[in-house]
Amino acid sequence: MEAERLMVLYGDDSVEVRYAGGSRLLLSPCGCEYLYEAAPPAAAHPFQPAATTRQRVAFALSAYREQLLRALDFRNKFASRPYLPSHLIPPERKKILFSDILEVRWPDPTTADLTRFIDSGSVKISSVDGYAHLYLSELQQEFTVEFLCKVSQSSAASLRSSQKNSDYQTGDQYGKSSKKSVAEMSLKQMRTDNKKNEHGCAEGKCREPTIPEDQKDRDEFPLFYTNCSSEYTWVTQRWSVSSYPEEWKYPLFLALMCYNLHTVKNVMKTCEKNNHTSIGADVLIDPETHETVSCLPTALPLSCRAPHLHRWTFCDFFQNRSTEKYSCPQLIQIVWCQGVLYRFIHDRTNITEIYPGDDSFLKSEGAFLGNYFVHYAIQKGTKKREEKMYSVNSLPPDVPGNPYSISSVVTQATNILQYCYKTKLSLTHNYHLCCWKMVPETDGREMLPVLLYEKVIPSIGRLIVYSDHKVHAAFWDGMTLNMVWDFSSSCSKIQVNEDVGWCKFTTPDGVQQLIKISHPGIYERYIRTAIEWCRSLNERKEIPEYTAHSVTEENWSADVELEKIQRFNFLLDNSNVLERTSAAKNNPPGITVRKTEKGSEPEEISEGGVLEALEKTSKVIQDIESLLAACGK
Repeated sequence: MEAERLMVLYGDDSVEVRYAGGSRLLLSPCGCEYLYEAAPPAAAHPFQPAATTRQRVAFALSAYREQLLRALDFRNKFASRPYLPSHLIPPERKKILFSDILEVRWPDPTTADLTRFIDSGSVKISSVDGYAHLYLSELQQEFTVEFLCKVSQSSAASLRSSQKNSDYQTGDQYGKSSKKSVAEMSLKQMRTDNKKNEHGCAEGKCREPTIPEDQKDRDEFPLFYTNCSSEYTWVTQRWSVSSYPEEWKYPLFLALMCYNLHTVKNVMKTCEKNNHTSIGADVLIDPETHETVSCLPTALPLSCRAPHLHRWTFCDFFQNRSTEKYSCPQLIQIVWCQGVLYRFIHDRTNITEIYPGDDSFLKSEGAFLGNYFVHYAIQKGTKKREEKMYSVNSLPPDVPGNPYSISSVVTQATNILQYCYKTKLSLTHNYHLCCWKMVPETDGREMLPVLLYEKVIPSIGRLIVYSDHKVHAAFWDGMTLNMVWDFSSSCSKIQVNEDVGWCKFTTPDGVQQLIKISHPGIYERYIRTAIEWCRSLNERKEIPEYTAHSVTEENWSADVELEKIQRFNFLLDNSNVLERTSAAKNNPPGITVRKTEKGSEPEEISEGGVLEALEKTSKVIQDIESLLAACGK
């Protein structure tokens, strides 16, 4: 069996795996379908196509079972919702429980002794029922969660499960990350709206049945278990403290509070040994009653509701080919290569994190993004925290005996970051689409950005602004510029690295290149003109605020249909078509009598005139419908 050489998680939760032997595997965003491309033989012709296999994961061949299982584990470790096909999961990893585990209760900081959760510098927080655990690393930059999750069900069963969970889940719980820093978290923010479910599975009512010895080694469970029980498996996820799902906010707050409490006690012991007066630093706890229950992520259904959105094209970036001709560009979230993990957070504040595998950590964000990396490490003997800053333009030489090269990992992270910039700054919006996040009635249109503003300035060019803060400027000399600008703020300064500190230029010859906003060079007048446009729009507030309305609510509601009928009736009343048709009934066939504009003499018209009027009215209605559809998109 081939070993993995490279594993990539893209922005739409799809996974690409490259093996040492040359084979490749592509996993759909929902995880239910895969494409395996075998390595070509050594004697194969260069133009001979590779042998590919495309199947549903639930019906995968045994030859690809282990590769798929490892690819799914990689996806589930970093994606917000796991995909857990029971047929693929080994029996020893599955458990039988007689109740649905939809939520867990975490310890109350006012009553629990949080200091006992300290373990060799890291912090472990376990739920009261033991169905979920959170581990905070010693550097407090990453945490790992383990929780019990029901295996993937059919679409109908998943719908029933989501209806059960709809009483206390927020609408965008699985697709959004926490955008507030940990330092701003307070216990008031930890409360949820699930007070109705205080006496659910969190009380410890879910128990594991006793399985006979002769049934433990079998793949199938007895019939009476399957009728009243559910299969569960442990899921492990890794999240950055800078960006994580909302369901882990409260236990992460407990872990941080536990670490701070442990640090305060160590300081107090040191002060007592040195006969210094210690200043009591109590952890602030809200005296009011707070909620300690959080919802657990649910597994995706076995089948996908939008398989037409699955892409089956491998990324050419990792083969050192030109990415400009890549038909399906995708943002990169996670890259695992030769034991080094790269994490890219594409949010309002872009962050790059590198985990070399020796418990150290490199991070680049804010004004340092793409230019400087800070290396955090803990000394093994003294347990002191070390911080070193490296410049991308002056990286240190390799040290013999080190397990990894600082220069290599930082250079690789910078190259991936530039590729993500090119994808962000392109006008291809298909990287927003994700099959399992799509609303069936809208076909994914609610995830695409819309045109907010367009302006033509004589002798200069044209400015276009989209709802995802993307700006496209086309100048009259053939140069085009793409950049990202935050129109929600009225800051008059150049927004260097607030969203993306780069802009993308395309020359009239089609050559594309990334230019730093802080160092424009010969493109200074183009960048200055685009920034002045954006500043003027900010000051005048000409960009309307875009709120993502569901296309289902907007185009398929009864109110909208009634408005269409009213518009149709208005056109009929003002075109006098109804009067003409009623007059046609009272006159001989083929002849209609109507009055002239002066109203003095009647005028004879044929049926062709009525048909012509109806055709014009129908055309007007079609034009109105086309205009409404275009506005909806």
